[in-house]
Amino acid sequence: MKTFRHGGAHPRDMKEMSASAKLERIEPPREIVLPVSQHLGAPAKTIVKKGDVVMKGQMVAEANGYVSSPVHSPVSGKVLGIEARPTVLGRFCDHIVIESDGEGRWADKLNQKRGWHEMGADHIRAAIRDAGVVGMGGAGFPTHVKLSPPHDRHIDTLIINGIECEPYITADYRLMLEYARGIAEGVRIIMKVLGLDGAIIGVESNKRDAFEKMRDTLWAEEKIKVELLDVKYPQGAEKQLIEALTGREVPAGKLPLDVGVVVQNVGTAYAIYEAVAEGRPLIERAVTVTGDGVARPANLIVPIGTPLSVLLERQGLDPKTKKIVLGGPMMGMAVPSLDLPVVKGTNGVLALKKIPNYMPGPCIRCGRCIEVCPLRGMAQEMVEAIEKGEVERYQHLHVLDCMECGTCTFACPAHRPIVHHIKRAKAEYHAWKAKKAHEEQK
Repeated sequence: MKTFRHGGAHPRDMKEMSASAKLERIEPPREIVLPVSQHLGAPAKTIVKKGDVVMKGQMVAEANGYVSSPVHSPVSGKVLGIEARPTVLGRFCDHIVIESDGEGRWADKLNQKRGWHEMGADHIRAAIRDAGVVGMGGAGFPTHVKLSPPHDRHIDTLIINGIECEPYITADYRLMLEYARGIAEGVRIIMKVLGLDGAIIGVESNKRDAFEKMRDTLWAEEKIKVELLDVKYPQGAEKQLIEALTGREVPAGKLPLDVGVVVQNVGTAYAIYEAVAEGRPLIERAVTVTGDGVARPANLIVPIGTPLSVLLERQGLDPKTKKIVLGGPMMGMAVPSLDLPVVKGTNGVLALKKIPNYMPGPCIRCGRCIEVCPLRGMAQEMVEAIEKGEVERYQHLHVLDCMECGTCTFACPAHRPIVHHIKRAKAEYHAWKAKKAHEEQK
């Protein structure tokens, strides 16, 4: 089976905890909390105020620039306030707090079927933009931008990412099993927007039933192929998936469109189908709630803005839980508070009672970090430069190209927090570069 050539790791996938749990739509909580920054790019601009009555699907924050995305209310109710709160990354932005009236009344002209076959590409892009669709695999890049490649870039391949290689998470897997037709329709819509005649859907072999479901759904579509890939982490990363399916390598510092490829997650394809064909903005998403810290691991369809506490209490949070992680254990972020809400990029909530308590040791120069790095990075040299504060070397060592997949940290026998160092180094580099530019302007 196909896979990428260099590096990679094989952590235990732990998907058996939630894989058999069918997607279940939950009722919205009494209070919804909507950050205006749920995507890469400029935060959205709030367009409601305290006391306003809002309808389900109504836009409450508009895109604030080209690389931005609007935010919509998943409930009908009243705006309780606009509050500056921290996101999971610790950055403050406006959060729109809405009290649900429990009636779920849709805004006018929404939740209505549309004949997308008669729509032009620009009209479809506008519908995707207005619906607030962003990358659902975690990156959160505004989808309308990704589907608007520059005129000097020729796109000949569309790849749909059904890999879901992060341990524990099974939301995309259940989406493929239960909503395959919607995903397939979303793929057709993307093909029309990009003017392509074909697409490839990649699924790892530990999800063979999802592969078969997608293949059977598309059996009459000669132009859409469904490929089964070997299991290797991080195969769901764009560059690794492109290499596995096409043999093309995306150079350092370049994007998939530079090699003629656009990659979209299966969840994004389904959100595009809902936005364009069903007239529904992105107001809910599939989320896996799992780990040894919950009594009932589950896959849930959750209104955006639902506090994590609501999900964890619903599934039986164990009081002995030591850590809550948004996403999976390899690339996820530990959360400081259960008051944080589900956002567009939240694919999983992981509750852990048993966590390793390693004491990092000195580098033993075994080379394991280099061996497993899918980007052929020199993690040992990177960390040495970071520890010495040699900021000017970061770009030469490709610190900025690191996708923080965590394979180096996973493989390190000395338990060195390599990804932690790299995250810090990226922030240091951008601050150093900004300071240098400011000094040159004087």
